[in-house]
Amino acid sequence: MGAGRLRLPVRPSLRRRGAASLLASARELALLVPDVARLGWRLARDSRVPRRAKWSLVLLAGYLALPFDLVPDFIPVLGQLDDALVALLILRYALRRAGPEVVREQWPGSERGLAVVLRIAAGAATA
Repeated sequence: MGAGRLRLPVRPSLRRRGAASLLASARELALLVPDVARLGWRLARDSRVPRRAKWSLVLLAGYLALPFDLVPDFIPVLGQLDDALVALLILRYALRRAGPEVVREQWPGSERGLAVVLRIAAGAATA
């Protein structure tokens, strides 16, 4: 065996997915974040949402705003991953307690974004 490059098998769907597609996915995710933040604000003010779910959203906002974390941000990957995991779990908890009808009513974004948020609430993998 020569000193050539190591080639790993890649799924055909990943080969077709170019930089433009990845950029579009990143852009969609970036556009989803403000909508989720507005949804959290609206759910925290909605009288139909249980008090514990409201407090979890308020505590999440405080956790994300404070400079300290469970894992410090200077540790590559893990530093950002803990923030994302905490946010995902608390958001999922609050969305489940609020219920899909309240979430639909309060959602400020697109239908596609709503579908992603409802999949998060259901615990399904988002693709």
